[in-house]
Amino acid sequence: MASENLTASSYIQHHLQNLTFGQHPDGSWGIAHGAEEAAAMGFWAIHLDTMLFSIGLGILFLWLFRKAALKVSTDTPSGMQNFVEMMVEFVDTSVKETFHGKNKVIAPLALTIFVWVFLMNLMDLVPVDFLPHIASMLGVPYFRVVPTTDLNATLGMSLSVFILIVYYSIKVKGISGFVGELTLQPFGKWMIPFNFLLEGVGLIAKPVSLALRLFGNLYAGELIFILIAILPWGIQWALSVPWAIFHILVIVLQAFIFMMLTIVYLSMAHEDH
Repeated sequence: MASENLTASSYIQHHLQNLTFGQHPDGSWGIAHGAEEAAAMGFWAIHLDTMLFSIGLGILFLWLFRKAALKVSTDTPSGMQNFVEMMVEFVDTSVKETFHGKNKVIAPLALTIFVWVFLMNLMDLVPVDFLPHIASMLGVPYFRVVPTTDLNATLGMSLSVFILIVYYSIKVKGISGFVGELTLQPFGKWMIPFNFLLEGVGLIAKPVSLALRLFGNLYAGELIFILIAILPWGIQWALSVPWAIFHILVIVLQAFIFMMLTIVYLSMAHEDH
């Protein structure tokens, strides 16, 4: 355990607390020192650590892929070029097999989602005390390094997908077609209120399920790593290595699922009934 003066319960709570900035009840602005202060800041509080790592990893993704594109070579491709080409081909194949409409945005969007979510998930393999300990030495009280263990981040991404679903539904089907899809299916015009309730719940469930699935799996993985860190040193190594190997599968799979469901939902939005 990183801090011997912490109990197991306080250690877990500390590692599950985000670095939160917002307005205190007295009107001043600053960092929350504890879960109660963070909760008192309300809806407009910002998780600085989530923003830092999600934006930073997004920039890293763009920089790596741009660097590979600028140094592309047909004679002696580098390892980075091979990796980028493999990722692009993998995502392109997935899009072609799933999305049957015509939209130049879908493939780049799918690539961005897969790589970005994968990088955020990958932070779960960083030892749980490493970066928080460095942050504490710099005077930062809390520091969570896995953005996808923050429900705000996963809901934010899924909300963006929801906006795209509604936008393309209206663009392809028109306002009347979109409204008709929500009110006239599946039981016809005599059951409009029931149809709207049924279809509305189904529409809202798409982004909610996207967010909760990603958040739940990564949060559980992070919690297990934290619980392992509480154990004696020898047991930590005996458990953390096999769990990390298994968790790599979860990291990749959850990025793939988020990408594929986004493609499927946007493909459904492009279907003109």
